[in-house]
Amino acid sequence: MSVTTHPEVVVITGASAGVGRAIARAFGKRGAHVGLLARGYEGLEAARREIEEYGGKAIAIPTDVSDPDQVEAAATQVEEQFGPIDVWVNDAMESVFAPFKDIKPDVYKRVTEVAYLGFVYGTMTALHHMLPRNKGRIIQIGSALAYRSIPLQSAYCGAKHAIMGFTDSIHSELIHDKSDVKITMVQLPAVNTPQFGWVKSRLPRKPQPVPPIYQPEVIADAVTWVTDHYRRELFIGFNTAVIIQGNKFFPAFGDWYLGKTGYTSQQTSQAVDPKRQNNIWEPVDEEKDYGAHGSFDKQAKRKSWQLWADTHPGMLALMGVVGIAGIAGGTALVRRMR
Repeated sequence: MSVTTHPEVVVITGASAGVGRAIARAFGKRGAHVGLLARGYEGLEAARREIEEYGGKAIAIPTDVSDPDQVEAAATQVEEQFGPIDVWVNDAMESVFAPFKDIKPDVYKRVTEVAYLGFVYGTMTALHHMLPRNKGRIIQIGSALAYRSIPLQSAYCGAKHAIMGFTDSIHSELIHDKSDVKITMVQLPAVNTPQFGWVKSRLPRKPQPVPPIYQPEVIADAVTWVTDHYRRELFIGFNTAVIIQGNKFFPAFGDWYLGKTGYTSQQTSQAVDPKRQNNIWEPVDEEKDYGAHGSFDKQAKRKSWQLWADTHPGMLALMGVVGIAGIAGGTALVRRMR
Protein backbone atom coordinates (compact mmCIF):
# COMPACT_ATOMS: atom_id res chain seq x y z
CA MET A 1 0.00 0.00 0.00
CA SER A 2 1.31 3.48 -0.82
CA VAL A 3 2.53 5.69 2.00
CA THR A 4 -0.01 8.23 3.26
CA THR A 5 0.70 11.66 4.72
CA HIS A 6 -1.85 11.09 7.47
CA PRO A 7 -2.53 8.22 9.88
CA GLU A 8 -4.11 5.24 8.18
CA VAL A 9 -7.91 5.65 8.10
CA VAL A 10 -9.78 2.36 8.26
CA VAL A 11 -13.47 1.44 8.28
CA ILE A 12 -14.48 -1.97 9.64
CA THR A 13 -18.00 -3.35 9.50
CA GLY A 14 -18.95 -5.94 12.10
CA ALA A 15 -16.32 -4.34 14.33
CA SER A 16 -17.93 -4.92 17.73
CA ALA A 17 -17.06 -8.61 18.12
CA GLY A 18 -15.32 -11.64 16.66
CA VAL A 19 -13.12 -11.29 13.60
CA GLY A 20 -14.05 -7.64 13.11
CA ARG A 21 -13.06 -6.85 16.68
CA ALA A 22 -9.68 -8.56 16.27
CA ILE A 23 -9.09 -6.64 13.04
CA ALA A 24 -9.95 -3.39 14.81
CA ARG A 25 -7.40 -4.16 17.54
CA ALA A 26 -4.73 -4.95 14.95
CA PHE A 27 -5.21 -1.65 13.14
CA GLY A 28 -5.35 0.16 16.48
CA LYS A 29 -1.89 -1.21 17.30
CA ARG A 30 -0.68 0.33 14.03
CA GLY A 31 -1.88 3.74 15.24
CA ALA A 32 -4.70 3.83 12.70
CA HIS A 33 -7.78 6.00 12.88
CA VAL A 34 -10.65 3.53 12.77
CA GLY A 35 -14.34 3.87 12.00
CA LEU A 36 -16.14 1.07 13.86
CA LEU A 37 -19.46 0.00 12.33
CA ALA A 38 -21.84 -2.51 13.93
CA ARG A 39 -25.20 -2.54 15.72
CA GLY A 40 -24.21 -3.33 19.31
CA TYR A 41 -23.49 -0.21 21.35
CA GLU A 42 -21.47 -1.73 24.19
CA GLY A 43 -19.39 -3.89 21.85
CA LEU A 44 -18.60 -0.84 19.73
CA GLU A 45 -17.70 1.31 22.71
CA ALA A 46 -15.41 -1.38 24.12
CA ALA A 47 -13.69 -1.66 20.73
CA ARG A 48 -13.25 2.11 20.61
CA ARG A 49 -11.67 2.18 24.07
CA GLU A 50 -9.28 -0.63 23.16
CA ILE A 51 -8.05 1.11 20.02
CA GLU A 52 -7.38 4.31 21.92
CA GLU A 53 -5.50 2.36 24.59
CA TYR A 54 -3.32 0.90 21.82
CA GLY A 55 -2.47 4.37 20.56
CA GLY A 56 -4.91 4.70 17.68
CA LYS A 57 -8.07 6.74 17.40
CA ALA A 58 -11.59 5.45 16.83
CA ILE A 59 -15.16 6.49 16.34
CA ALA A 60 -18.00 4.07 17.12
CA ILE A 61 -20.95 4.42 14.75
CA PRO A 62 -24.00 2.19 15.36
CA THR A 63 -24.85 0.99 11.85
CA ASP A 64 -27.07 -1.64 10.27
CA VAL A 65 -25.17 -2.54 7.10
CA SER A 66 -28.36 -3.77 5.43
CA ASP A 67 -29.33 -0.09 5.09
CA PRO A 68 -27.19 1.62 2.41
CA ASP A 69 -28.06 5.08 3.69
CA GLN A 70 -26.69 4.23 7.14
CA VAL A 71 -23.49 2.87 5.60
CA GLU A 72 -22.94 5.99 3.48
CA ALA A 73 -23.69 8.26 6.43
CA ALA A 74 -21.15 6.38 8.55
CA ALA A 75 -18.45 6.74 5.88
CA THR A 76 -19.12 10.46 5.61
CA GLN A 77 -18.83 10.78 9.39
CA VAL A 78 -15.50 8.93 9.38
CA GLU A 79 -14.05 11.17 6.66
CA GLU A 80 -15.28 14.33 8.35
CA GLN A 81 -13.51 13.31 11.56
CA PHE A 82 -10.40 11.48 10.31
CA GLY A 83 -9.94 12.30 6.64
CA PRO A 84 -9.93 10.13 3.49
CA ILE A 85 -10.61 6.43 3.99
CA ASP A 86 -7.59 4.28 3.05
CA VAL A 87 -8.90 0.81 3.92
CA TRP A 88 -12.44 -0.57 4.07
CA VAL A 89 -12.97 -4.01 5.63
CA ASN A 90 -16.34 -5.71 5.04
CA ASP A 91 -16.87 -8.22 7.84
CA ALA A 92 -20.43 -7.84 9.17
CA MET A 93 -22.34 -11.10 9.14
CA GLU A 94 -25.37 -12.99 10.37
CA SER A 95 -26.26 -16.63 9.93
CA VAL A 96 -28.87 -19.22 10.81
CA PHE A 97 -28.11 -22.83 11.68
CA ALA A 98 -30.95 -24.99 10.39
CA PRO A 99 -31.86 -27.27 7.50
CA PHE A 100 -32.97 -25.18 4.52
CA LYS A 101 -36.50 -26.58 4.71
CA ASP A 102 -36.88 -25.30 8.28
CA ILE A 103 -35.79 -21.68 7.72
CA LYS A 104 -38.52 -19.06 7.52
CA PRO A 105 -38.39 -16.69 4.52
CA ASP A 106 -38.02 -13.54 6.64
CA VAL A 107 -35.01 -15.02 8.45
CA TYR A 108 -33.39 -16.12 5.18
CA LYS A 109 -33.95 -12.66 3.77
CA ARG A 110 -32.44 -10.99 6.82
CA VAL A 111 -29.28 -13.11 6.71
CA THR A 112 -28.90 -12.35 3.01
CA GLU A 113 -29.41 -8.62 3.55
CA VAL A 114 -26.63 -8.49 6.15
CA ALA A 115 -24.17 -11.17 5.03
CA TYR A 116 -24.40 -10.39 1.29
CA LEU A 117 -25.99 -6.99 0.67
CA GLY A 118 -24.08 -5.55 3.62
CA PHE A 119 -20.91 -6.29 1.64
CA VAL A 120 -22.45 -4.83 -1.52
CA TYR A 121 -23.40 -1.59 0.20
CA GLY A 122 -20.07 -1.38 1.99
CA THR A 123 -18.21 -1.85 -1.27
CA MET A 124 -20.38 0.69 -3.08
CA THR A 125 -19.72 3.23 -0.36
CA ALA A 126 -15.99 2.54 -0.27
CA LEU A 127 -15.70 2.94 -4.04
CA HIS A 128 -17.76 6.13 -3.92
CA HIS A 129 -15.12 7.64 -1.66
CA MET A 130 -12.00 5.96 -3.09
CA LEU A 131 -12.46 6.14 -6.86
CA PRO A 132 -12.27 9.95 -7.18
CA ARG A 133 -8.91 9.79 -5.35
CA ASN A 134 -7.82 6.71 -7.34
CA LYS A 135 -6.58 5.17 -4.11
CA GLY A 136 -7.68 2.67 -1.48
CA ARG A 137 -7.99 -0.94 -0.39
CA ILE A 138 -11.19 -2.94 0.09
CA ILE A 139 -10.95 -6.20 2.02
CA GLN A 140 -13.79 -8.72 1.76
CA ILE A 141 -13.86 -11.22 4.63
CA GLY A 142 -14.79 -14.43 2.85
CA SER A 143 -14.71 -18.09 3.72
CA ALA A 144 -13.83 -21.51 2.43
CA LEU A 145 -17.62 -21.81 2.28
CA ALA A 146 -17.53 -19.48 -0.72
CA TYR A 147 -16.18 -22.50 -2.62
CA ARG A 148 -17.71 -25.47 -0.79
CA SER A 149 -21.09 -25.06 0.90
CA ILE A 150 -21.99 -27.13 3.93
CA PRO A 151 -25.35 -28.29 5.29
CA LEU A 152 -27.23 -26.26 7.93
CA GLN A 153 -25.81 -22.91 6.77
CA SER A 154 -27.34 -22.46 3.31
CA ALA A 155 -28.08 -18.73 3.76
CA TYR A 156 -24.56 -17.90 4.91
CA CYS A 157 -22.92 -20.11 2.27
CA GLY A 158 -25.06 -18.52 -0.43
CA ALA A 159 -23.99 -15.07 0.74
CA LYS A 160 -20.29 -15.98 0.63
CA HIS A 161 -20.66 -17.38 -2.90
CA ALA A 162 -22.43 -14.18 -3.94
CA ILE A 163 -19.75 -11.95 -2.43
CA MET A 164 -17.09 -13.70 -4.46
CA GLY A 165 -19.22 -13.36 -7.59
CA PHE A 166 -19.79 -9.63 -7.43
CA THR A 167 -16.20 -9.02 -6.29
CA ASP A 168 -14.92 -10.81 -9.42
CA SER A 169 -16.97 -8.40 -11.53
CA ILE A 170 -15.48 -5.42 -9.72
CA HIS A 171 -11.93 -6.65 -10.38
CA SER A 172 -12.56 -6.49 -14.12
CA GLU A 173 -14.24 -3.10 -13.90
CA LEU A 174 -11.34 -1.62 -11.94
CA ILE A 175 -8.89 -2.99 -14.52
CA HIS A 176 -10.99 -1.51 -17.34
CA ASP A 177 -10.98 1.87 -15.60
CA LYS A 178 -7.22 1.67 -14.94
CA SER A 179 -7.95 2.30 -11.28
CA ASP A 180 -5.40 1.96 -8.49
CA VAL A 181 -8.13 0.99 -6.02
CA LYS A 182 -7.60 -2.66 -5.07
CA ILE A 183 -9.96 -5.27 -3.67
CA THR A 184 -9.02 -8.52 -1.92
CA MET A 185 -10.94 -11.61 -0.82
CA VAL A 186 -9.59 -13.15 2.40
CA GLN A 187 -10.94 -16.71 2.64
CA LEU A 188 -11.30 -17.86 6.24
CA PRO A 189 -11.24 -21.22 7.98
CA ALA A 190 -13.39 -21.91 11.05
CA VAL A 191 -12.79 -19.20 13.65
CA ASN A 192 -13.40 -19.02 17.40
CA THR A 193 -15.83 -16.09 17.67
CA PRO A 194 -18.84 -15.22 19.84
CA GLN A 195 -21.22 -15.70 16.92
CA PHE A 196 -21.63 -19.39 17.71
CA GLY A 197 -23.09 -18.37 21.05
CA TRP A 198 -25.66 -15.99 19.59
CA VAL A 199 -26.34 -17.24 16.05
CA LYS A 200 -29.96 -18.14 15.40
CA SER A 201 -30.24 -21.91 15.50
CA ARG A 202 -32.89 -24.59 15.16
CA LEU A 203 -30.47 -27.37 16.05
CA PRO A 204 -30.89 -29.49 19.19
CA ARG A 205 -27.31 -28.92 20.36
CA LYS A 206 -25.06 -25.86 20.59
CA PRO A 207 -23.48 -24.75 17.30
CA GLN A 208 -19.73 -24.94 16.85
CA PRO A 209 -17.21 -24.14 14.10
CA VAL A 210 -16.02 -27.16 12.13
CA PRO A 211 -12.45 -28.02 13.25
CA PRO A 212 -9.68 -27.10 12.75
CA ILE A 213 -10.52 -23.82 14.48
CA TYR A 214 -8.35 -20.68 14.48
CA GLN A 215 -8.24 -17.68 16.77
CA PRO A 216 -9.49 -14.41 15.26
CA GLU A 217 -6.06 -12.82 15.68
CA VAL A 218 -4.78 -15.10 12.90
CA ILE A 219 -7.28 -13.50 10.56
CA ALA A 220 -6.48 -9.99 11.82
CA ASP A 221 -2.78 -10.50 11.11
CA ALA A 222 -3.63 -11.68 7.60
CA VAL A 223 -5.82 -8.65 6.94
CA THR A 224 -3.20 -6.14 8.03
CA TRP A 225 -0.58 -8.01 5.98
CA VAL A 226 -2.68 -8.02 2.80
CA THR A 227 -3.40 -4.32 3.29
CA ASP A 228 0.32 -3.69 2.79
CA HIS A 229 1.04 -6.51 0.29
CA TYR A 230 -1.70 -6.68 -2.31
CA ARG A 231 -3.15 -10.05 -3.20
CA ARG A 232 -6.27 -10.67 -5.20
CA GLU A 233 -7.14 -13.50 -2.83
CA LEU A 234 -5.59 -14.82 0.37
CA PHE A 235 -6.36 -18.21 1.93
CA ILE A 236 -5.97 -18.86 5.64
CA GLY A 237 -5.37 -22.37 6.96
CA PHE A 238 -4.20 -25.53 5.23
CA ASN A 239 -7.68 -27.01 5.54
CA THR A 240 -9.15 -24.05 3.65
CA ALA A 241 -6.84 -24.70 0.70
CA VAL A 242 -7.62 -28.43 0.77
CA ILE A 243 -11.38 -27.82 0.80
CA ILE A 244 -11.21 -25.39 -2.09
CA GLN A 245 -9.02 -27.60 -4.26
CA GLY A 246 -10.88 -30.76 -3.33
CA ASN A 247 -14.23 -29.32 -4.32
CA LYS A 248 -12.89 -28.42 -7.77
CA PHE A 249 -12.23 -32.07 -8.56
CA PHE A 250 -14.57 -34.05 -6.31
CA PRO A 251 -17.75 -32.04 -5.64
CA ALA A 252 -19.99 -35.10 -5.50
CA PHE A 253 -17.74 -36.69 -2.89
CA GLY A 254 -18.03 -33.49 -0.88
CA ASP A 255 -21.82 -33.73 -1.03
CA TRP A 256 -21.72 -37.30 0.24
CA TYR A 257 -19.11 -36.68 2.93
CA LEU A 258 -20.85 -33.60 4.33
CA GLY A 259 -24.18 -35.38 4.22
CA LYS A 260 -22.67 -37.99 6.54
CA THR A 261 -20.62 -35.72 8.82
CA GLY A 262 -21.82 -32.14 8.39
CA TYR A 263 -24.58 -32.26 10.99
CA THR A 264 -22.58 -33.69 13.89
CA SER A 265 -19.42 -31.67 13.16
CA GLN A 266 -21.31 -28.39 13.58
CA GLN A 267 -22.77 -29.21 16.99
CA THR A 268 -21.29 -29.76 20.43
CA SER A 269 -22.58 -32.38 22.84
CA GLN A 270 -24.41 -29.73 24.88
CA ALA A 271 -28.12 -29.04 24.48
CA VAL A 272 -29.21 -25.60 23.30
CA ASP A 273 -30.81 -23.33 25.87
CA PRO A 274 -34.27 -22.60 24.41
CA LYS A 275 -34.14 -19.10 25.94
CA ARG A 276 -30.79 -18.11 24.40
CA GLN A 277 -30.68 -14.80 22.54
CA ASN A 278 -29.85 -14.54 18.85
CA ASN A 279 -28.73 -11.56 16.79
CA ILE A 280 -31.02 -11.81 13.77
CA TRP A 281 -33.19 -8.81 14.59
CA GLU A 282 -31.38 -7.14 17.48
CA PRO A 283 -27.69 -7.06 18.51
CA VAL A 284 -26.76 -9.26 21.44
CA ASP A 285 -23.88 -6.96 22.37
CA GLU A 286 -26.02 -3.86 22.83
CA GLU A 287 -25.57 -3.89 26.61
CA LYS A 288 -22.69 -6.36 27.06
CA ASP A 289 -19.30 -6.64 25.39
CA TYR A 290 -18.35 -10.11 24.12
CA GLY A 291 -14.93 -9.30 22.68
CA ALA A 292 -13.23 -11.21 19.88
CA HIS A 293 -13.13 -14.79 21.21
CA GLY A 294 -15.87 -17.36 21.47
CA SER A 295 -15.98 -20.37 23.78
CA PHE A 296 -13.50 -22.55 21.88
CA ASP A 297 -10.17 -21.19 23.13
CA LYS A 298 -8.89 -24.64 24.10
CA GLN A 299 -9.33 -26.01 20.58
CA ALA A 300 -8.35 -22.91 18.61
CA LYS A 301 -4.99 -22.54 16.87
CA ARG A 302 -2.99 -19.34 17.34
CA LYS A 303 -0.91 -19.75 14.19
CA SER A 304 -1.41 -20.87 10.60
CA TRP A 305 1.80 -22.27 9.17
CA GLN A 306 0.21 -22.36 5.74
CA LEU A 307 -0.45 -18.62 5.99
CA TRP A 308 3.09 -17.98 7.22
CA ALA A 309 4.52 -19.87 4.26
CA ASP A 310 2.22 -18.05 1.85
CA THR A 311 3.18 -14.63 3.18
CA HIS A 312 6.92 -15.37 3.51
CA PRO A 313 7.84 -16.98 0.16
CA GLY A 314 11.37 -15.58 0.27
CA MET A 315 12.04 -17.07 3.68
CA LEU A 316 10.56 -20.38 2.58
CA ALA A 317 12.80 -20.43 -0.50
CA LEU A 318 15.84 -19.62 1.65
CA MET A 319 14.98 -22.46 4.02
CA GLY A 320 14.72 -24.75 1.00
CA VAL A 321 18.12 -23.68 -0.30
CA VAL A 322 19.69 -24.14 3.14
CA GLY A 323 18.08 -27.55 3.44
CA ILE A 324 19.33 -28.66 0.03
CA ALA A 325 22.81 -27.32 0.81
CA GLY A 326 22.79 -29.19 4.10
CA ILE A 327 21.82 -32.44 2.40
CA ALA A 328 24.46 -31.93 -0.29
CA GLY A 329 27.11 -31.13 2.30
CA GLY A 330 26.18 -34.14 4.38
CA THR A 331 26.30 -36.40 1.35
CA ALA A 332 29.75 -35.09 0.37
CA LEU A 333 31.03 -35.63 3.91
CA VAL A 334 29.79 -39.22 3.93
CA ARG A 335 31.54 -39.87 0.61
CA ARG A 336 34.85 -38.47 1.94
CA MET A 337 34.58 -40.71 4.99
CA ARG A 338 34.27 -43.85 2.88
